[in-house]
Amino acid sequence: MKKIFTLLSIVLLGACLGVSCESLKLGDEGLSKAPETSGATLDTLFASLKDADKVLTTAYYYLPYGLNTELDSKLGSEILESITDHFVSKKSTEGNGPINLYYNGGLSASISGDVVGGEAYRFGGSSSKTEKDYTAIRYAWFFLENADRIPDGTKTEIDRKKAEAKMCIAIAYANMFRYVGGVPLIDHTVDLDQELKFPRATFAQTVDYIVQLCDEAAKDLPWSVGATESGRLTKAAALGLKLRVLCFAASSTFNSDTPWHPDAADWENMGKYVRYGQHYDQGLWQKAKEAADEFMSLLAVYGGYGLVQATPTGKDPVSGLTTTTPRDYRLAFRKAYYSRESIECIISIRKSNSTSFHSKYIDVIDNYTSGAPLEYVNKFPWADGTPFPADFDWKNPPQQPFFVPDPNGTLKVGSGTFTETRDPRLYETVCAPGDKWKNGAPGKSFYNHWNNQGLGTGFIIMKYVLQENSDRDVPPHWCAMRLAEVFLNAAEAYNEADGAPSEQAYAWVNAVRARVGLPGLAEGMSKEEFRAALILERELEFGFEEVRWFDMVRWGLKEAFTTRLHGLLSWGNDSRNPTVITYGNPNTGAEPVYDAPQTRKWYTDFDTKWYLCPIPNEEIQKGYGMTQNPGW
Repeated sequence: MKKIFTLLSIVLLGACLGVSCESLKLGDEGLSKAPETSGATLDTLFASLKDADKVLTTAYYYLPYGLNTELDSKLGSEILESITDHFVSKKSTEGNGPINLYYNGGLSASISGDVVGGEAYRFGGSSSKTEKDYTAIRYAWFFLENADRIPDGTKTEIDRKKAEAKMCIAIAYANMFRYVGGVPLIDHTVDLDQELKFPRATFAQTVDYIVQLCDEAAKDLPWSVGATESGRLTKAAALGLKLRVLCFAASSTFNSDTPWHPDAADWENMGKYVRYGQHYDQGLWQKAKEAADEFMSLLAVYGGYGLVQATPTGKDPVSGLTTTTPRDYRLAFRKAYYSRESIECIISIRKSNSTSFHSKYIDVIDNYTSGAPLEYVNKFPWADGTPFPADFDWKNPPQQPFFVPDPNGTLKVGSGTFTETRDPRLYETVCAPGDKWKNGAPGKSFYNHWNNQGLGTGFIIMKYVLQENSDRDVPPHWCAMRLAEVFLNAAEAYNEADGAPSEQAYAWVNAVRARVGLPGLAEGMSKEEFRAALILERELEFGFEEVRWFDMVRWGLKEAFTTRLHGLLSWGNDSRNPTVITYGNPNTGAEPVYDAPQTRKWYTDFDTKWYLCPIPNEEIQKGYGMTQNPGW
């Protein structure tokens, strides 16, 4: 009897199951065993809608998750931002990818030993360090091709769940696509007797397949869901993902008259797998604009989503009227990405209901002096939208760079009575010196903090860590897409398709800024100026949400790869509960600004091959059809 089997180490799906036994059971973290190892028959697995849903839930379970957990090894348990200009890793373990593969330029297609799994994305392979996208695809196809066996579901119910499975496939392929370009496309269950040849699809074919899946899924999915179905994929998710992928494909790296790497000039052997076409195609942006219109027209009709807005808690001392405080804006932004129930969340990936599921992520941050560089922090404007000065005098600050002191001249940062002076998103993205972090005590951003393990960058991650233990006392998730991204993607598509920013493009960006109390963008920008403003807005809005790397790649932001990064030395007047923060070392006279640890080979020797990940040689040698990427 045919059995489900693993193919090409890409874990594709085989044909049938053999031995009869009880139906699969879901544990706290998802399906504990693969169907083929459980002994369950197809009739048992699909004996009811409830049973079949366990298979579909497993496809959901293996969708990409942006934070370190016990289930993945991406970058050696680091975050994607660690290879961008937003973060510097000091996690000096043997398997750490940023330090051992990226900062030193050591990544190749033939790495072995502890650093395997330290790549940003490891395509294929049979080890636990392989990315899980094909696993999600495997379970989704298993569900799709057996869903009609379900005896107790209506056609509408089954069609909807099939659409969810298609979306799981689309999300998995979209994740692969952004890391490696065109990939083998599996659009059916692989039969045991089938010749194992799965040629690499071109870049354009991969885009078209993802878009096709999104369009097919959208037909049978509800626009949004209620609380009892929270986390299920929707029509909004399908159309939002479609827009994201079309914007990525239309961007200048992959849509240009000039190949982004010399190897990509060989169209037949390599170029067609890593570029959309051989010449710039304005029509790609028009497709993205149409996708934006499709999403926005349905949003206007059905609602269901919105940017999380601040709840005012302040009071004007003169008028007595309720006012919105900087912290109100900050908490609204936090809810937007952190809460499962956020009206802003379009795609929510969940692997556990345990409130400690992110502990590994938090522990990694807590155990090392990794952090955001000063260059990133300086991009956040003042609270009124005025750009933070590039020549700010950190040794003798003309004004407080992060918090307004109270009337007594102290910041009282430990007690939380300070007032933030910058873009509220800064404080929810990084822990500024003296702010509360993780457990309600001041975070170890300032150098003489009682638990500081050494010189890092002077800023640690706040996003998904938060300030108090109680802030995390809810089931976690990874918000893989927010409405704010859809707005900025739509604005980008309009700007590039029209050749200049329209009133509507401005409105989408300004809505994102207004949510945190910032004024709108300056009017009268050119296409290029608006694009630059958009890229910056994405930096401020989506720090540590796996957006920056792909923006650096798709727009070819060489400066982001090659700019030397710096840290900020700050000093508290008390090592545990400082009330005053100064900059520099008052004991040694050390300057406030210094070269960040972990220099990068990219600073002096950057190659555009880094835009896409290498395909492991062992995977190519299997001969089923995958090929190598430019430069590797």
